Amino acid sequence: MKKIKSWIEAVRLHTLPISISGVFAGISCALISGNFLFTPAILCLLFAITAQITANLANDYFDFKNGIDDKDRDGFKRVLTVGEISPNEMKIGTIISFILTSIIGCCLLFFGKWWMLPVGIIIVIFALAYSAGPYPLSHHGLGDIAVLIFFGIVPVTLTCYLLNGNWSNLYLSLPTSIASGLLAVNVLIVNNYRDVESDAKKNKRTTAVIFGREKLGIAYLASGIIAMLLLFPIWRIFSYYGLIIPIIYIFLHVNTWKTLIHNEGPVLNGVLQKTAMNMIIFTILFLAAAIIYYFVK
Repeated sequence: MKKIKSWIEAVRLHTLPISISGVFAGISCALISGNFLFTPAILCLLFAITAQITANLANDYFDFKNGIDDKDRDGFKRVLTVGEISPNEMKIGTIISFILTSIIGCCLLFFGKWWMLPVGIIIVIFALAYSAGPYPLSHHGLGDIAVLIFFGIVPVTLTCYLLNGNWSNLYLSLPTSIASGLLAVNVLIVNNYRDVESDAKKNKRTTAVIFGREKLGIAYLASGIIAMLLLFPIWRIFSYYGLIIPIIYIFLHVNTWKTLIHNEGPVLNGVLQKTAMNMIIFTILFLAAAIIYYFVK
């Protein structure tokens, strides 16, 4: 039972809303266009979840092997550092998750075209390259760009494409994908903001280490506001009820930002969770508005 609990902690359930949100946003764009296919929508959700879990397990394994994580870190507990799961078990778990992600990705090929195979391979490679390989992206200030692309642009546009069957609604999915990516980046910003001292000591050059906490706090606030502005054309499509969504999100976002800039250390774990929760609240409201539009337009 204890081992099961340790594996649940290892997959980091609090990060899954980030991957799910991108798919939900893609589904929303497809609904606005008047299209929805149940099976590929479910497969996209499963692919996003398993890819996120693969990335989380790989991140834990390679950060442990490279001496990045230790028992004194301010972040959430890492089961490898406290000895609840062995490095070999974590490696096997990562491989199993990788295989499962690949199988789901192959199933998606039935609804897409041949070029989705190399795209899927690239997604999995980058999920591993985030913290592994000769040039880990997260160690060189590139984690934020990777998150913007692979938790925003890729899942939103590809989900929308698979449900729509073509790129005709790219005018909806592209700005939505960038907005979703910016909200996902904010989760990483909080993570790096919290760990700036420990990352600097271990020569892990995150954007927080490079630019400092003050500038990162400004980036956090700006990302949420820019995301809502990018979606202004969609709010107009939804009419009056669409304007409620950015108002709710901005209210939550600004309050979370205030907590971020006035705290440090383990307290920021709660801010990270609130940031992820803000993102999923926004996405659920967006999806609800898209469903209403789909049925009443």
